[in-house]
Amino acid sequence: MVPLARMKPLLVMNVVGLTPGLLPHTPRLAALGRAGFTASLGTLLPAVTCPVQATMLTGRPPREHGIVGNGWYDREWAEVMFWRQSNRLVGCEDEKLWNAGKRRFGDGFSTAKMFWWFNMYAAVDAAVTPRPVYPADGRKIPSIYAQPAELKGDLQQSLGQFPLFEFWGPKAGIRSSQWIAAATKRVMETKQPTVTLCYLPHLDYDLQRFGPDSPEAVRACREIDRVAGELGEHAASTGHTVVVLSEYGITPVRDGVHVNRALRKAGLLTVQEVDLGWELLDAGASAAFAVADHQVAHVYVKDPARLDDVR
Repeated sequence: MVPLARMKPLLVMNVVGLTPGLLPHTPRLAALGRAGFTASLGTLLPAVTCPVQATMLTGRPPREHGIVGNGWYDREWAEVMFWRQSNRLVGCEDEKLWNAGKRRFGDGFSTAKMFWWFNMYAAVDAAVTPRPVYPADGRKIPSIYAQPAELKGDLQQSLGQFPLFEFWGPKAGIRSSQWIAAATKRVMETKQPTVTLCYLPHLDYDLQRFGPDSPEAVRACREIDRVAGELGEHAASTGHTVVVLSEYGITPVRDGVHVNRALRKAGLLTVQEVDLGWELLDAGASAAFAVADHQVAHVYVKDPARLDDVR
């Protein structure tokens, strides 16, 4: 067992969408790299948030840890479920960073998991993740889930309510990443974890909305550079090793492949019409349908005998 006292505390900032080509627009983050070193980090297929994060934290590919996308079809529920949050969905339990760390360094090794996905019920020492509340009257109230439970009150009392609607959806912007960075700094100061994992999603929004070469993308780089740069500089000044990484890069595209349209034309996909005149996929009634997830689509086939037809 390696003595924990020899290990500097570590901050890992996951600045989603950051690539070497964008570093000229993020001078503070680039300076962190020059002060240490930079290296290429390959990704995997599919290069989307949940599989990549699960691989980063277990060292195992999706075929082993089981996270094949941001969401997938549950055949018993007959529903497509995206953005589930239980860490119990991720396999390779012994290989997870926090468990491997305790084996190597002893029980004094501690982990804070700030907004990295599959956050709930992970065997970490501090965890915070988005978790809206749905009252019986149909409202959706912005909130977070935290462990230990009292951490939620501490953060929202000191930082205000988490801006959920600026984390997801059409209003997504820098304020949610600012809140996450501030919460991360507070947890680092109060809990003093050995390893702090911080997820900063801001670049993802405008790179997808406007393209990675757009003026909006350059502006987003400057915005996240202020937030992540300040957090990284603070961590470095308090004796932390700082790692800045990304799950994937975003490249320009001009078109998509409409898998479900082809399956519907072939008579394999079923829809339900709702009262507003919309059509909704009826996954449970479909012979085949695709769950599209940015880079790839998983095609689900009800009857294995029809696999060749679907292909």
